[in-house]
Amino acid sequence: MSNDLHTAGKGGLRIVFMGTPEFAVDSLDALVQSGYQVVAVVTAPDKPAGRGMKLTESAVKKYAVEKQIPVLQPEKLKNPEFIAELRALKADLQIVVAFRMLPEIVWDMPPLGTINVHGSLLPQYRGAAPINWAVINGEKETGVTTFKLKHAIDTGDILLQKSFPVGDDETAGEVHDRMKGIGADLLVETVNLLVAGSLKEIAQTDASGELKHAPKLFTETCKIDWHQSAEQIHNLIRGLSPFPGAFTYVNDKLFKIYRSKKEITTHQQPAGEMLTDGKSYIKFACSNGYIHATALQMEGKKKMMVEDFLRGRPF
Repeated sequence: MSNDLHTAGKGGLRIVFMGTPEFAVDSLDALVQSGYQVVAVVTAPDKPAGRGMKLTESAVKKYAVEKQIPVLQPEKLKNPEFIAELRALKADLQIVVAFRMLPEIVWDMPPLGTINVHGSLLPQYRGAAPINWAVINGEKETGVTTFKLKHAIDTGDILLQKSFPVGDDETAGEVHDRMKGIGADLLVETVNLLVAGSLKEIAQTDASGELKHAPKLFTETCKIDWHQSAEQIHNLIRGLSPFPGAFTYVNDKLFKIYRSKKEITTHQQPAGEMLTDGKSYIKFACSNGYIHATALQMEGKKKMMVEDFLRGRPF
């Protein structure tokens, strides 16, 4: 960083922020509340949604408009018009939180580079769905990493990391909601150290044993395999809750399970067989016991707790 920026401090650093969902808003707000100059945000184009297919704005755009921060919404990140607009902003630093993959012409533009906030302890869980996969794999701990973007996805030099525990019954949604604030605080700390000139970059090494990946979630990922153990299935259910949701089929209808509890026991039921008393429980046989569906949704119905579901005499 130039001496000019050290002298000018927070207000002298020109930041362009890139992000789309609610997760990114916490980080953007933390920068603004800390006195940093966000000269523009880059976010996804408005998309038609709902029954009327009305155009809806991203969470980041709504925040930026409210705070009177200029908004750029390029369809394509290599569009010459967008590149020219981005250059004209003369950003010292770009920050990316929950956005799409950037071409080199974009991430390499500012003199201080581009910082990304990633929802895992890199190099573990590189990819699109780090929170989900950490929960699906039954991790007892996860965290947030700030790092410098470079060519290969999620491989840039690590700046700061913060870890936190994951509860045995915690869902991906609950981890996400805690991580938003932790990530925002870590980002501000990272930028503060950058301004102070005391930020150290650490190259990612893959020497810590087997690397676990976090690829995009597909429909096949979400289908429950009842031949697995109760622990594996319980972790899959909470790792896909509240979205996209783990599912099975009951009477040829899609049946999503959002919350579950394990019952470890020996039994003679075939894998996937459903048992219910018609009042208080629905459970499915798995390799070492049963999985109780405690929050669920039958195709064509609303999401509800098991007692409410059974009150409607669904079977």
